[in-house]
Amino acid sequence: MSIELKRGVVALALISSFMVYVDGTIVNLALAELGSRLHASRAELEWAVNAYTLSFAAVMLGAGALTDVLGARRTFVTGLVVFTVSSAVCAAAGTMPVLNAARLAQGAGAALLLPSALVLATAGAADEHARHRLVGRWAAAGGMGMAAGPLLGGALVAVADWRAVFAVNVVIGVPAIVWSLRSMPSTPRRARRPDLAGMAAATVLIGGLVFGMVEAPAAGWGAPAVLSAFALAAAGLVAFVRAERAAAAPLLPTAVYADRPFVVSALQGALFNFTFYGLLFAMGLMLQQGRGLGALGSGLLFLPLTGLIALGNVWAAALARRAGRRAVLGAGQLVLAAALVAVALTSTLSPLWPLALALLPAGLSAGVLVPTMTSRSLAAVRPALHGAASAAFNTSRQVGAAIGVAAFGPLLGSAGGLRDGFLVCVLVAAGATVVALVLTLADRGPAASAAATA
Repeated sequence: MSIELKRGVVALALISSFMVYVDGTIVNLALAELGSRLHASRAELEWAVNAYTLSFAAVMLGAGALTDVLGARRTFVTGLVVFTVSSAVCAAAGTMPVLNAARLAQGAGAALLLPSALVLATAGAADEHARHRLVGRWAAAGGMGMAAGPLLGGALVAVADWRAVFAVNVVIGVPAIVWSLRSMPSTPRRARRPDLAGMAAATVLIGGLVFGMVEAPAAGWGAPAVLSAFALAAAGLVAFVRAERAAAAPLLPTAVYADRPFVVSALQGALFNFTFYGLLFAMGLMLQQGRGLGALGSGLLFLPLTGLIALGNVWAAALARRAGRRAVLGAGQLVLAAALVAVALTSTLSPLWPLALALLPAGLSAGVLVPTMTSRSLAAVRPALHGAASAAFNTSRQVGAAIGVAAFGPLLGSAGGLRDGFLVCVLVAAGATVVALVLTLADRGPAASAAATA
C-alpha cells in the first residue's frame, strides 16, 4: 500500500469516527425547530435522539464480530452506505415517524462504521507505537465530533434549517463511498461464525427496554404497549444469556460480565452517559424554548461544556499515570457532581454568564472521565477479552444515553416550566454522578490499583 493510499484510508477512518459521534449530539440543537416544523410531541423528539442511540447500541455489540467475518473494507462500505442513505431520508422527511425510522437505520450504519474504521486506520501501522498513535487519533476524532455536535447543529439550523443537520452527512458520505469502492484496499477476514442468536437477542433486549422507557411517561407505565415492551426486554435478556452460553464465539463471554470490576465500570459508563446525553437533550430545549435563544446562540452556550471535553481527554492519561485511575475517576466524578449542582443553581438566574461559567468544570471533568473509565474497564479483564469488553462497555454507555434522554424528557416538563424542569433534570444528573462516585469508592478490585496506567 502506497503512503498516499495509507494516508487516505486513515483520513477516511478519522472522518467516519467524527461523523458517527457528531450525529449523536448534533440533533439536540434542531429539536426546537423539529417540534415547530413537524409538530413533534416531546416523545417524538426523544425518539429523534434515541432512535439513533438505540440501534447504535444494539448493533454495536455484534459489529466487531461482523468486521472480522466480512472484512473491515466490506463492513465499512456497508455501514457508510446505510449511514449516508438514511441521512438523506432524514433530510427529506416530512413527518416525525419517517425521520425517526431513518434515524434507526442511521444508528445501525454508524455501529458498522465505528469498529471497521478503527481496523482500517490501524491496518497499515508499521509497529505497535504507530498503532497506538493511530488509535489515539481515531478516539480524538470521535471526541471532537461529540464536542462539535451542538455548535455545528446550531450553526446549520441558523444558516439553513434542520434538514441541513442531516444533509451534511450526504455531502461527505457520497464521495467517501465512491473513493472507498475505487481505492480502499481489501482486508483479511477471519474464519469465525457470527453469534447471530446473541445479536438478535441483544437487539430485542435493548429495543424493548428503551421503547418502554420512552413511551411510559406519555402512555402510562401500565399501558399494554409499555408492558409488552418490558416483557420483550425481559425475554431478550433470558434469550441473550442462553445464546451466549451456547455460542462457540459469544458476543459477550461469561468471563466479561462475571467480572465484578468490569461490571462496575460498565455501570459507571452507563451512569455517565445517562447524565451527559440527558443533559444535552434537556439543555437544548431549555435554551431555545425556555430562554428563547436562537439555535446558534444555544450552540455557543454549549461550548463551555463540550469545548473542554477534548482538553480533558488530553489530560486524562497523564493524570492517571501520576495518581492512578481510581483516584482520577473519583476526583472527576466529585467535580462533575459539584459542577452540576452549580449548573442547576445558575440555570434559574436571568443572566447566562453564570451558567456558562458553571459548565466549564462540567466539561473538563467529563473529558477526563471518559478515557479513564474506558481504560479502567479494559484493565479489569485479561487482554484476550479486550475486544468483547470494549464492545460491552460502549454498549452499556449507549443504553445509558438512551435511558437518560427517555428520563429527562418527562422530567423537563415535570415542574410546570422548562426552566424549573431543567433544574430537576440537572439535580437528577448530579444524583446519578454521586451514585457513580460511591461505586468508585466502594470498588477496590485489581483495576483500582493506584499503580495502573492509562
